[in-house]
Formats: sequence, structure tokens, C-alpha cells
Amino acid sequence: MTLSIQRIDTSEPAAAEQLAALRQKLSPAGDVVSVAGRQKTIEVFGQPLTPQQAVEQICSNVKSNGLAAVLDYTARLDGAELTPATLRVSTHELAAAHAAADPSFLETVRRIRENILKFQTAILHQDVTVDFPGGGTLRQRYLPLERVGICVPGGAAAYPSTVLMTAVPAQAAGVEQLAVVAPPTPFGSYNADMLATCHELGITEVYRVGGAQAVAALAYGVSGLPKVDKIVGPGNLFVALAKKHVFGSVDIDSIAGPSEVIVVGDESTRPEFVAADLIAQAEHAPGSSVLISWSPALIDQVAGELDKQLAVLERGELARQSLEGFGALVLVRDRDEAAELANSLATEHLHLACDEAEELLVAIRHAGAIFLGPYSPVPVGDYAAGPSHVLPTGATARFASGLSSNDFLRSGSVIHFTEAGLESVADDITLIAEKEGLTGHAKCVQLRRTPDDDS
Repeated sequence: MTLSIQRIDTSEPAAAEQLAALRQKLSPAGDVVSVAGRQKTIEVFGQPLTPQQAVEQICSNVKSNGLAAVLDYTARLDGAELTPATLRVSTHELAAAHAAADPSFLETVRRIRENILKFQTAILHQDVTVDFPGGGTLRQRYLPLERVGICVPGGAAAYPSTVLMTAVPAQAAGVEQLAVVAPPTPFGSYNADMLATCHELGITEVYRVGGAQAVAALAYGVSGLPKVDKIVGPGNLFVALAKKHVFGSVDIDSIAGPSEVIVVGDESTRPEFVAADLIAQAEHAPGSSVLISWSPALIDQVAGELDKQLAVLERGELARQSLEGFGALVLVRDRDEAAELANSLATEHLHLACDEAEELLVAIRHAGAIFLGPYSPVPVGDYAAGPSHVLPTGATARFASGLSSNDFLRSGSVIHFTEAGLESVADDITLIAEKEGLTGHAKCVQLRRTPDDDS
């Protein structure tokens, strides 16, 4: 079967409209639901709510009714009949999963943990002290958050990598309490590899709950699951919308959409590599995969390679659906236009697989994570490198950054002035305060001046 993937030529009149439509696809509005999803919504809520409406109702109910609402939605949405006693994975289950795990898997987890820890510790913010010229010190100090919730997906695949890429940066920052939530599925909180990874990292709190109800439980706290300060980790549309809804009650990392990759290639780029790069993200289903090139030959070669590789890939049909629904092969005029388009799309993953990639990097401002050269495919960042694979999507890389250890720190200033230091700025403070009509502010400073200074 020949892949029907969109081709865009920026020299054609329709290109601008096609690129605008592509950008819109990368920014899910949150109001589209499948036929099966709509039917499920009717069954649960009695009416065809949009995902946004459903999330608002779930979060409101959990906030009002606590654990009872969480267990009710888990039964109705996930088909899992849990009790207050079975919601949390026991320490015995975590230890048993770890004891039964493949030793080579655990060795891999340890190596990856060290890679992540080394990088995340190296980039960690450090306290700064600045001497104030008039007398005193100004400090900026960083303290870890006390309690963090981690969302781990578990629908179509198991993700021990997500545990590593979220928990280890938090641990590097010094967070002591980590609560993992994962749906009650074979790929989620019943997945032995995921549980073994949690145990290996010293995580003792794992809960069998997913979706919007899990986010609400973390944000508001329910019996047996205390509220957290921040919620991180990927999830489906309902998880993303729930995180958006609870923001303000807690902090969140981002409102993430489907996984994305843009590959920039030229005549030097190997087409089989590019095809594999595009398929790797497409198999997330949904996942967006785009090739940008000024080489017509490469685009044709990649199209042929996609057909070959999809035919033999285990998740080939899922990847095919994503490529046809969210993929594109884009022909641009030159390297400059490639960089301009890449910046415009501000993708989650940007792979500069062309010649002189370092030079092109200078022109790139907007991307969640950038991969240079033919031997730096996105899965290196997904699994082993060190930077977290939790990254901004939907063009939010124009203003958002990937998750890091610094996101688990709260900064605060410490101001310590001597009497001489206060005197050196007293007149300035008084003048500005009086200009603003805040005479109490001025008096607060003036009272601390000696009679001679105040004359």
C-alpha cells in the first residue's frame, strides 16, 4: 500500500494555506472527539460533551467529592473496580516487580538514571549572593518543591522512560516526595517494568488512576492521596486539558499535545534514516512527522523508504495513520527558508540531519529539543541522553522550555541591609513612595533613620 502523505512545495501558491493548516493540526483545540469517544462520553455523562466540558465536570466532581469521585470515574471510564485499599500500589507489589525484573533491564535503568542525573545536576541553579554597595547583601536562593505528582501514560504502550525522564530531574533538584499516577491498565499501573523502575528509583507512591481524575486528585488531594505542589508528565488530551484546568491550584509543566518531529535534510542526508525518524514519532499515534528539505531527490527517496519500512514495522498501520493525518514532506527553496519554516512551526523535536548542521543551528530559535547530525536521532533523547523528553509541543516552543531539574526548584530572594545600606537608598525610596502616594512606605523607611540623618 502506497503511503498517502501530504506534499507541500513552498513555491506553489497553495503552500501558505497548506502550512497554516499543518500548524493548526499541531495545535489541538481540545474540542474534537472520535465517534467511539463521543459514545463513551454519552454513556458516562449522559450527553455528548466536548473533552473540555468533560474535564471540567470531572475536576469539579473530584474537588467536591474526593476519593469517591475518583473511584467512580475510574470504574466508568477505565472499567477498573478499585477500592480505597487497592488504589495505591503496595510496597510489596513494587518490590515484587523489581525482584522479578530482567536484570539487564534494571542495569539499563541504572545507566540511564546516571546519564540523566549527571546532566540535570550540572544544569541545576545555584544560590547567588551579591554584595550591596551601601552595606548588606542580596541573595537568590533555590529550594526544591516538597511534593510533585508525575503522570505516566499507559494506554497504547508502557512508559518506564517517562518515569526516568520526570522523576530523576525532580530528584536531582532535591524533591523528596514523588507521587506517580498511571491508568489501571496492563501498560500503566499494572505494568511490571514501570513498577520495577519506580522501585529502582526509590519511588514508593504509585496510584492506579489515570486521565483527568488523576490530575484532579493530585491537584486537590483526596483521601489516601495528598495534594501535590506541581504536576508533570505527558498524557492524552484529557490529561492535558485537566492540567490546564487545575493550574493555579498547583503548578504544571506544560499543556502538551501529540508528539512531533521535524527533520531538516539535504542531498547528504540518508533517506532511510529520515524515514525511520519520521516513523518513530508517527508510531505514537497520534504523532506529527515533517520533513523539510531543499532537495527534491531526498523527498522522493524518503517517500519510497516510508513505504518499505511501514510494510514491515509492528506498529506500521498506526504510524501510517499518523503520517497520513499529521505528516508532510515539505520542499523549500534553500537552507534559509528551511530555518524560517522550522522556527515558525516551533516543533517539539527538531533533527538537523543536513550537512553543516552546526551552522544551521545558529539560525534556529524555536524548538523544544534539537538533534544534530545523522547519529543523533530523537530516540536518543527519548531514552538515554540526559535532557528530559518532556518537551513543549504545538508551537509552544516559541515561549516554553523542556522539563528540567530547575523546574522543580522555587526561587526566592533574601534581602539583608545594614543600617548604612538602608541609609544609602532611603532618599530614593522616599521619593518614589511619595510620588506614588504611598506615604506609609516612606514613613516605614524614615522611622529607621537617625535624627541627624532625618534632618
